[in-house]
Amino acid sequence: MSDTTRTVAMFLGVAVLILGTGFVQSWNSALIILNMGLVSAVMALGVNLQWGFAGLFNVGVMGFVALGGLAAVLVSMPPVGEAWAAGGLRILGALAFAAAAVAAAVLAWQRMKPGQLRAFTVFAILIVSFFVYRGIFDPAKEAVEAVNPAATGYLGGLGLPVLLAWPAGGLLAAGAAWLIGKTALGLRSDYLAIATLGIAEIVIAILKNEDWLARGVKNVIGLPRPVPYEIDLQNDPGFVDRAMSMGLDPTTASSLYVKLLYGGLFAVVLVVLLVLAQLALNSPWGRMMRAIRDNETAARAMGKDVTRRHLQVFVLGSAICGVAGAMMTTLDSQLTPGSYQPLRFTFLIWVMVIVGGSGNNFGAVLGGFVIWFLWVQVEPMGQFVMEAVTSGMDETSPVRAHLMDSVAHMRLLTMGVVMLLMLRFAPRGLLPER
Repeated sequence: MSDTTRTVAMFLGVAVLILGTGFVQSWNSALIILNMGLVSAVMALGVNLQWGFAGLFNVGVMGFVALGGLAAVLVSMPPVGEAWAAGGLRILGALAFAAAAVAAAVLAWQRMKPGQLRAFTVFAILIVSFFVYRGIFDPAKEAVEAVNPAATGYLGGLGLPVLLAWPAGGLLAAGAAWLIGKTALGLRSDYLAIATLGIAEIVIAILKNEDWLARGVKNVIGLPRPVPYEIDLQNDPGFVDRAMSMGLDPTTASSLYVKLLYGGLFAVVLVVLLVLAQLALNSPWGRMMRAIRDNETAARAMGKDVTRRHLQVFVLGSAICGVAGAMMTTLDSQLTPGSYQPLRFTFLIWVMVIVGGSGNNFGAVLGGFVIWFLWVQVEPMGQFVMEAVTSGMDETSPVRAHLMDSVAHMRLLTMGVVMLLMLRFAPRGLLPER
């Protein structure tokens, strides 16, 4: 079987699974799987760019996805005028002062001669600046968070169209990746993994605790949407007539219509990114990245700036994850920092890349759909299997109770089994790198 035929067959198989969900369960469920599969495929594409192209082991995907979600809030939500009047400008001033203090410390370190005087000067700049910064920032923060904390208690955003938040999420994640890469990409691969995971946890901690930024664990709900609201469609006589003519209830039809619109938007983003990733893979830059991945020592001997190239691909991959994070927050219409867990937003994405085929962009996309389908469907399938197995047991049987309680862990078990089977029988993935 040729590579093209194999790829087409695999994607047709995924389409059959999603369509089967629509016929057997509901079309709402099928479209939910489709939309989150598209978002997951974008995330997997970003990780594949880093690992498959350059061999960078980034386990901080969750942090970049969260930054994309934050961008959706900062771009699309309307500004809170009272909060800005209470302390918004002072917060911006404090942050600008902090940035200037760090720049002054770096400049002093670079300009002064090595020795105790340099160390003392840099230390003094940072310590004095810290107390000045806190003196400006803390009162302003408390004033902002005191403004109607039940509904706002934060500065809000720019009030721009939410679709602009998607590229903004990529830019925000790219900026963070550049800062991280400048300090961490010189580390050995295992140290890089630890550093990126730690930084991702720092990002989540900031989102949870800095209420003035995005309400912390109070969550931001009601984000603007790029598609109509279901209630508006249900109140549209023309839409209701079209739904009734197709034999659909207007409530169900409005839900399906909105999900289809989201799916169309997400599919456009995925196709554009996939085309760009393929062009990059087949370009001289892509061949150089794979050469660096396969043998860094030889690449350095040929005069290639390995660290700079690693920084480029690290920023690009993180930007794609940021775009996916903004897309997902837009789909949910809310930002919930407490839901960003490494299991789902980092390690599940890595499973998608490994199962789909590391180094193959189409494989990463395929892995995104397959693993997300399993992640959603395994638990109800496990419930069905356990009910069938225990159907002949007494209701009070401890064995039955234990088996039924184990259904909640079927997802983790399935992911582990899938990984073991793939590593044993298809270590290069469903669609291996060509």
